[in-house]
Amino acid sequence: MTKPSLPELLHAAVAAVGGVERPGQVAMAEAVAQAIDDGTHLLVQAGTGTGKSLGYLVPVLAHGDRVVVATATLALQRQLVERDLPRTVEALHPLLRRRPDFAMLKGRSNYLCLHRLHEGVPQEEEDGLFDPFEAAAPTSKLGRDLLRLRDWSDETETGDRDDLTPGVSDRAWGQVSVTSRECLGASRCAYGAECFAEAARERAKLADVVVTNHALLAIDAIEGAPVLPQHEVLIVDEAHELVSRVTGVATGELTPGQVNRAVRRAAKFVDEKAADQMQTAAEGFERLMELALPGRLQEIPEDLAYALMALRDAARAVITALGGTRDRSGQDEDAVRKQAVASVESVHAVAERIANGSEYDVVWYERHDRFGASLRVAPLSVSGLLRDKLFADRSVVLTSATLKLGGDFNGVGASLGLAAEGVEGEDLPVWRGIDVGSPFDYPKQGILYVARHLATPGREGGRTDMVDELAELIEAAGGRTLGLFSSMRAAQAAAEELRGRSDKPVLLQGEDTLGELIKAFARDAETCLFGTLSLWQGVDVPGPSCQLVVMDRIPFPRPDDPLMSARQKAVEEAGGNGFMAVAATHAALLMAQGAGRLVRATGDRGVVAVLDPRLANARYGSFLRASMPDFWYTTDRNQVRRSLAAIDQAAKAAV
Repeated sequence: MTKPSLPELLHAAVAAVGGVERPGQVAMAEAVAQAIDDGTHLLVQAGTGTGKSLGYLVPVLAHGDRVVVATATLALQRQLVERDLPRTVEALHPLLRRRPDFAMLKGRSNYLCLHRLHEGVPQEEEDGLFDPFEAAAPTSKLGRDLLRLRDWSDETETGDRDDLTPGVSDRAWGQVSVTSRECLGASRCAYGAECFAEAARERAKLADVVVTNHALLAIDAIEGAPVLPQHEVLIVDEAHELVSRVTGVATGELTPGQVNRAVRRAAKFVDEKAADQMQTAAEGFERLMELALPGRLQEIPEDLAYALMALRDAARAVITALGGTRDRSGQDEDAVRKQAVASVESVHAVAERIANGSEYDVVWYERHDRFGASLRVAPLSVSGLLRDKLFADRSVVLTSATLKLGGDFNGVGASLGLAAEGVEGEDLPVWRGIDVGSPFDYPKQGILYVARHLATPGREGGRTDMVDELAELIEAAGGRTLGLFSSMRAAQAAAEELRGRSDKPVLLQGEDTLGELIKAFARDAETCLFGTLSLWQGVDVPGPSCQLVVMDRIPFPRPDDPLMSARQKAVEEAGGNGFMAVAATHAALLMAQGAGRLVRATGDRGVVAVLDPRLANARYGSFLRASMPDFWYTTDRNQVRRSLAAIDQAAKAAV
């Protein structure tokens, strides 16, 4: 039997999922197959509606090597495991004469812990464990959640939090889950043979395709101890999110509350001298944090350095003592001890990292009204880490609807540790970028309108002209508006103002769960939805409910953002353009994602309105516009109102 061709396989898979074959999907599949064959790397920009999941699944399944697929969102993980992979595997089976296995793998805290469920949770104030099911009133929200979790534990096959619907609060889930540091280990746990997390790992070891998330991929790269099974091909979907997810995993934090918890947990296991040393160090750190002012620490002040070294040394002494005080302890005490060790190790690691003062780290204070002050540390860049850990010993394919910023892939490539496309060197990963386009006719389906006549936004709020413009656009559109704001304060102010002067319902992020708000927005065409960051990337509402997408201003990072400003300064000190490399690239990525909310299907029509004249007037405006879909461009306010009114009338006539 002759080996089936890639177009044959793709055709079978597309038919199985009820899709339509797109030229861009074919081009993507061929490029992915080529990269795997050559052992090189590929960046693929594939617009919404291309069918990029099949564009990479078909060539990797055909190739036969083990593959890890890492995504940013739960929604895509579920789509892959519950829809795309089962149907694709079945469709390709007659042609490939094999049926590849697939599995989902997440971090340990995503799985129900049977030891926690049955034996209770370590409690700082008491010796031993307490039963949260006894402690929580059955009529309380927490009590109801815990009882539902206990019932669910008897019927779930996976123990995966995301398989529990409806979900439960983080507080409830924390009572029945453990981190990898807190886990007793399968060999020492009475429930090790039934452990959901261990079962997921075993399934992943045997699978041909492992679907995971960016965070676990980052942990696998950073911590050195492999979490993911050995694989020959890595697919990073939603790759525009990767750098921020890796940065998040590589960020450390110290708070007085966290340190005091570690002291309480460890005190009952160590001698008085070690406990007192840790308590004294914790008190010194807490006193300092009471005076902490938000902002970056260019150098570690002497008093903070002293407090951190005291914490580090005390934590090290406690860890040593915890290792040497084991007696005839049973598993209950083991669980309490393990949580104590995990807490103290976390404090030690962050205190030591900040005290060492690496030039490659950024350190800053943050202050929250509710949680108080925290000390944070993050890598100045993750590009070197990604270059060394991600692109070694395997082919990597990174794909997203937004990878080509300002007209090329080099900006995103640089953030991933890649040299400019085409530049070769002994230690440089070989890669190429390909834009396979979109099935949508953007110039005919959408308008990009820039309100050039408005005043340039300042740092403070109070943009009366912007709110007036927004109200007029919403009126012309008949509602149907997704408002994307650069801050929650701006979204709240606009919602309050519009509710007072318009009869169109305005939903505001935070007033209900995001899922419920999006459902309500999609249900009623006259409704508007306002919000901030998660709406720029997380809304998929095709049809007449979303025909106007408004951005209040270009979403540059805040000038006082310690990490972004440090990264910008580092680029400038190296002779580059820090503003373009960091701030403009950050804004371009968000604007490309935000504009992508408008056209989600071939019949969609509408307007993306940017209420910031800098997009038309500033030198960097052309870079930002080149990163967005190729909509018809105008600054004519009367033209755009006529267009919105016509789109509104057409939508009403179609009902």
